Amino acid sequence: MNLSLRKGLRFEDLARSYLGKQGLHLVESNYRCRFGEIDLIMRDADSLCFIEVRFRKSLNFGGASASITPAKQRRIIKASLFYLSAHRQFMQQALRFDALLIQQQKDGELDYNWIQNAFYAE
Repeated sequence: MNLSLRKGLRFEDLARSYLGKQGLHLVESNYRCRFGEIDLIMRDADSLCFIEVRFRKSLNFGGASASITPAKQRRIIKASLFYLSAHRQFMQQALRFDALLIQQQKDGELDYNWIQNAFYAE
């Protein structure tokens, strides 16, 4: 496993733990299909949340939030629709597209910024 993939999985584990402490429950992680990938799929009360996890060491180039481009958002939305077509038990649930941004501070501590409804399906 390459270093980048290991690092990504580490931060997804941290994100899952953080969101679990906020009351979310894991449905699936690292869902992949022909349309793209969804880092985390979790339930928050009556909502099914498709969550993009981003880590950045610095705010250069806009930080973590700038890396969730409109093209990336479209891929996540397409992948979520494909997921729902195969998991019909979630079809009646409210859907939400969240982002969890993890930023490393100068002292090495991690700062979590959970953005609920970070983007919408049109």
